[in-house]
Amino acid sequence: MSDGQERGRVVGIVLVSHSAQVAASVAELAQGLAGDGTAVPVAPAGGTAGGELGTSAELIAAAAASVDRGAGVAVLTDLGSAVLTVKALIAEGDELPDNTRLVDAPFVEGAVAAVVTAATGADVAAVEAAATEAYAYRKV
Repeated sequence: MSDGQERGRVVGIVLVSHSAQVAASVAELAQGLAGDGTAVPVAPAGGTAGGELGTSAELIAAAAASVDRGAGVAVLTDLGSAVLTVKALIAEGDELPDNTRLVDAPFVEGAVAAVVTAATGADVAAVEAAATEAYAYRKV
């Protein structure tokens, strides 16, 4: 465990999907596969505040605040408006915690890689790199 993690400074992960169920399921999967992933704060931000399919800037901002432990926040998205909403929040500059990054990674594989890497106490750049490398995972 790194010194940062011992002081409670660990990278938080936000999973943004158009579906609340998808975001919650991927969060559960990533934490379960990470073994000690429960030490990593992971928050799903799926759907709209009314429970419909879509994205919500308010849900994303609340999720990011809930996982912020001072080491940065990595945000992974599924597609389309989820990406655009996170980009807009980052551009505004005051809605998300400092050192929040939109990570260009596959949603499921990237989430697992991000949580596993964050559990080692890695910084946000290493978490982002691990999640991005998931694009290279071969299945056949």
